[in-house]
Amino acid sequence: MADWAGIDMANRTTAASEGTERRQADRPDITVMRETVQILLDPDAVALPPTADELETLTQMIRGHLELLIPEVEQSVRRLRKDSIPRYCALACVGEARGKLRAEPIRRFGVEVGYARRLARTLNALCDHYENLGARP
Repeated sequence: MADWAGIDMANRTTAASEGTERRQADRPDITVMRETVQILLDPDAVALPPTADELETLTQMIRGHLELLIPEVEQSVRRLRKDSIPRYCALACVGEARGKLRAEPIRRFGVEVGYARRLARTLNALCDHYENLGARP
């Protein structure tokens, strides 16, 4: 029989739940990321594009989401074999995301709205890889 003398179970349970909450808080919020993406990729958004201020805010949000998610996806692929197709595809998407973050809006491709939508599509794909690699929202 185990000796339970001197163990404060209330504090032990609290510490365990705080650890779980901390791990969940550290995980990317894929639901919020997908909702942000949907604002820009919604077919109705073409008819009613966001205002300049809204677009700037959305673009910065998506950039921030990408910056958070890129290292998470990279971490997730480390457990896959080097010759794994899902690993290759996820890392290709990470490279694409990094390229999009370095890119500037181009007039030929819709300037700021086009740039924001390209970032949104990339974030959406990265969310897919994150979920497919086993990191559920």
